[in-house]
Amino acid sequence: MILVGITGIIGSGKTTVSSMLKKEGFEVIDLDGIAKEVLSLEDVKKEIGNVFGTEYISGDHVNIGKMRSAAFQNRDSLKKLEEIVHPGIAERLFRNAEQIKKNGAKSVIIDGPLLFETGLYRRLDRTVVVSTDAETLTGRLKNRGMDEEDVKRRMALQIPLKEKERMADWVVHNNGTVEDLKKETAILLEKIKGWEVEPHAP
Repeated sequence: MILVGITGIIGSGKTTVSSMLKKEGFEVIDLDGIAKEVLSLEDVKKEIGNVFGTEYISGDHVNIGKMRSAAFQNRDSLKKLEEIVHPGIAERLFRNAEQIKKNGAKSVIIDGPLLFETGLYRRLDRTVVVSTDAETLTGRLKNRGMDEEDVKRRMALQIPLKEKERMADWVVHNNGTVEDLKKETAILLEKIKGWEVEPHAP
């Protein structure tokens, strides 16, 4: 079985592509979902309280929105949060992947925003970047109601898309309609089937 990471930056459409592949029968592991599970662990909540402050803990839970805003203030904050949650995310990811492998799957999709930034891509067989041009991306994020300064700050803390494209095994371009993206995803689907036969990048 091969592990295929799908990544990008906020608004690029990686989760949409992952959802399209799921509808085609692929198993998908959502790292954002796993991160929320990890943030509910007692030792993780305690560490976040120690490092960032108890104001980020609401009752029995981490205030994820507040925590995300704090983490994306600067590289140091983001690195501190990654050091707290990344080990638990990776452990659950590979445990889930092992179970999927036992069920006979030939591949599994790993949907994650920071595969390159955390170095997790090195433990995957192939990596796909969903990319979009700056103008389209800005329009999408504004439609979501995101503040322009917040968008710029988040972008600055992630590896630029062009660099991610160079690091990836495949690039899905998402600059058009949903139908255009479906066509791009159909091409990716065939590519993944080829990787299942020849799993390791040359």
